Amino acid sequence: MGTDELLALLLRAARLKWVVRSGWAMHGVPDPESVAEHAWGVTVVALVLAEGAQIPLDREKLLTIALLHDLPEAVLSDIPSPALRYLDPQAKRGAEEEALAEMVSPLAGAERLLSWWREFEDGSTPEGRLVRDADRLEMLVQAHLYEENRSGALDEFWKGQDERPFYFPVAQELYAALLARRRREDGDQ
Repeated sequence: MGTDELLALLLRAARLKWVVRSGWAMHGVPDPESVAEHAWGVTVVALVLAEGAQIPLDREKLLTIALLHDLPEAVLSDIPSPALRYLDPQAKRGAEEEALAEMVSPLAGAERLLSWWREFEDGSTPEGRLVRDADRLEMLVQAHLYEENRSGALDEFWKGQDERPFYFPVAQELYAALLARRRREDGDQ
């Protein structure tokens, strides 16, 4: 593991700060968050959810998954949800896995990191499922903040959420509280 390879990883990963979350941009949100900002938010939400998860969790794995979950987008960009209807899910997954494997290859724990990322993608472990909950909940928190502070409804991001239960009850409870707050604030206007 040479210095040049590690520096290349850091420089490539830092590009995530410039990758705009495409869904917000497509909906006219001015100055939308970057994927790096979203990953930070997911990590904070995962930390909060872990406190109420009521099962033992590997915190190192959990927080690492949260930090890594969208890292391939530093190479591939953020593909907007409407475009995903036209892409083979396995092609997207394969491209993301290949990009992540290449990015983390200079690290001694590269295989472990890739394995943990797969746990998120597959929802195959409690940590992977909790980060999936955190990813979705963070997006809804962000949608609420955009609606609240930039005076525009983002109803498309809320559609169908009630039909998709969260894996963890604490995430479901926070979603219900956020939805109730959104409805109260909509009633105040």
